Amino acid sequence: MELSSKLLERAVDEMSQLPGIGKRTALRLVLHLLRQPKSQTYRLTEALTTIKDQIKFCNTCFNISDAEICNICNNVHRNDKMICVVEDMRDVMAIESTSSYRGLYHVLGGKISPMDGIGPNDLNIEALVLRIRESQIEELIFALSPTMEGDTTNFYIFKQIQDLGIKASTIARGIAVGNELEYADEVTLGRSIVNRIPFEISLKS
Repeated sequence: MELSSKLLERAVDEMSQLPGIGKRTALRLVLHLLRQPKSQTYRLTEALTTIKDQIKFCNTCFNISDAEICNICNNVHRNDKMICVVEDMRDVMAIESTSSYRGLYHVLGGKISPMDGIGPNDLNIEALVLRIRESQIEELIFALSPTMEGDTTNFYIFKQIQDLGIKASTIARGIAVGNELEYADEVTLGRSIVNRIPFEISLKS
């Protein structure tokens, strides 16, 4: 795509680096920003710069946070005996939108995937096991996407914690195998959390 302005072309190139944004969509977005008042564009720029410079990851669960400990971990009304293990913060948002879960979370930061060079040491698994050992956790809920990588990660973590005397469960398979958790509708995802099953049973299915 040849544009009449090198400045415009650079902005489009940068915008098209975002996931799901092609060159044509990037051009529409950039042209839209050009038509807006400068103050609006500057507010967007400031918001993006601030989030990059100041956003943190919770020291406990590794979810995105404005402080050292996130609002969910700090909420005294949450069930601190229960941890839901998810791949990333998008899954936290998806589960929270169902209003079906009131426990805590642990964000792994990905899934074990040898094909992509991602092993257990690249994820927040060791911190999860340590957290379970040091807290009064009674149940661990596996809520990773039902893919081969998700199942492999679940099984690896299960082997690490199976002798710690806590209940391990997994979300019910109302979500189609191979689908990413964040794309499940709220009703299906909510029911999957409520109707979770013991992890050992999922190994036999």
